[in-house]
Amino acid sequence: MKKLGLATALLLAMTGAQAYQFEVQGQSEYIDTTVNDKDFTGGVQGTYYFKDVDSSKGPLAEAAFLNQASNVSLAYNYAELGSNGFDVTAHNYGAKAEAYVPTKFVPVYASASYSHTILDAKNNQTAALEDNGDRYALEVGALATPNFLVAVGYTSAADQFALDAFNVMSKGVVNAVGETATIDEDQDAITARTKYVGNIDGTNMSIGFESGLVYGDSTAYQLKTDLYLNPKLSVGASYAESSYEGTPDSAWGANVNYFITPAVAVGASYVNANYQADKGQAVSYAGDTQTVGLNAKFRF
Repeated sequence: MKKLGLATALLLAMTGAQAYQFEVQGQSEYIDTTVNDKDFTGGVQGTYYFKDVDSSKGPLAEAAFLNQASNVSLAYNYAELGSNGFDVTAHNYGAKAEAYVPTKFVPVYASASYSHTILDAKNNQTAALEDNGDRYALEVGALATPNFLVAVGYTSAADQFALDAFNVMSKGVVNAVGETATIDEDQDAITARTKYVGNIDGTNMSIGFESGLVYGDSTAYQLKTDLYLNPKLSVGASYAESSYEGTPDSAWGANVNYFITPAVAVGASYVNANYQADKGQAVSYAGDTQTVGLNAKFRF
């Protein structure tokens, strides 16, 4: 009977269950820089929602946001980075909690996260890079209107190599590294972001917008939009820019995501980051980067 129950639950998840309480996602990116084309990352994230998430309305990709679903998550990222004697393995762990609290005025949002990064040098040339870094982030906000979130936050990154494990999963390694570099030696940063998802009147389509700002030792901002052609299929574009001189000045990206069933999704992404060299500086720079990513989600 236990085996039958498990098989039934799996079948429902694969064929169209409209509510879920768990989500597991995996992601990998191939990284091509000016000096090396053999780097890659891989990651996994698991999320538990305190109540069932109804995915029968609106884009499937944004079901949790549309339901204002409070949750807790764990994430892990792995990266192999190396070129011309540079050989480092990075391990990144994270834990996060998000809460939506209804009030008589507007729903209130709050989140807290912790990430820990371990750099493991593989040879004597990079031994000095071996490091451990912690990162903490708090955020508070409100849904000013239905499906429109405005939030501000504080981030403490005691070590520049401490990446946000959840940013790596949601935005990719280029944006996550650029954000951390923007904080730099200041170690503390103020963040702000907005997010909106809404239907396009008279159609089966929806549109989503996101913007973000990081103010630390330097300043960075991010813009992202997604067009949901129907609840299952979306295409999107993103742009990020940082005033920090040690990373690419800007990066643009594109993505596509498709839900095979309401419980199973696959997607692909592309990011192109450009470094503008100063006058008299060699144009070739390791910061020029392209990434190609693949991801998958499973809900039950």
